[in-house]
Amino acid sequence: MAKKKEINKEGILSLYIDYFLEHNKQPQSVYLFAKHAGFEEGLFYKHYASFNQIEQNFFISLFDNTLELLGNSEEFASYDARTQLLSFYFTYFEMLTANRSFVVALLKEDKNKLKSLSKLSELRKSFKQFYDTLDIEKIDLKQEKLIEIQEKTMSEMAWFQFLFTLKFWIEDTSISFEKTDIFIEKSVNTSFDLMDTTPFKSLIDFGKFMWHERGSFKM
Repeated sequence: MAKKKEINKEGILSLYIDYFLEHNKQPQSVYLFAKHAGFEEGLFYKHYASFNQIEQNFFISLFDNTLELLGNSEEFASYDARTQLLSFYFTYFEMLTANRSFVVALLKEDKNKLKSLSKLSELRKSFKQFYDTLDIEKIDLKQEKLIEIQEKTMSEMAWFQFLFTLKFWIEDTSISFEKTDIFIEKSVNTSFDLMDTTPFKSLIDFGKFMWHERGSFKM
């Protein structure tokens, strides 16, 4: 009997991607997948609990690689929040493009969109954590509860923007996905322009003034 080969976490992911692209679906079982790939079934469970976990881990691995690349850039730390987010988008989608066949097949496998989104659940957590680290100017609401609501709302809206960008990229048929690059730049810039706190601060200051001077306006 031929000796089964040793394999690590990244190797299992690579074999899974190959299998998925060849068969356009998940393997019927871990046993059959391991047999097809030539390694012991027990090795699979040393790294993953299920095929769904592999798929979630795929998006996380690209995310981690993106942050590692950006972190190795001396300039990245000096960028403002807008440029850091743009850099993240361009780098992450470049990695997605390198694995486009798998990503598109994976996200289009289920007609149930909620099931497809579940494959991005771990990515959602990591993306929102990354977004919260960006030095984005916020309105000083003074009250802790309002500040918490503001931060949750901003990161959730940023995630929806990411999903919208992902959908655009999947459907993009332009050469080298040039339209996606344009979409990223325009959508991120627009979101930051809309978050410009200067008008809101002026409105709040004016409201405070009017409240303080309300006695002067009695008719």
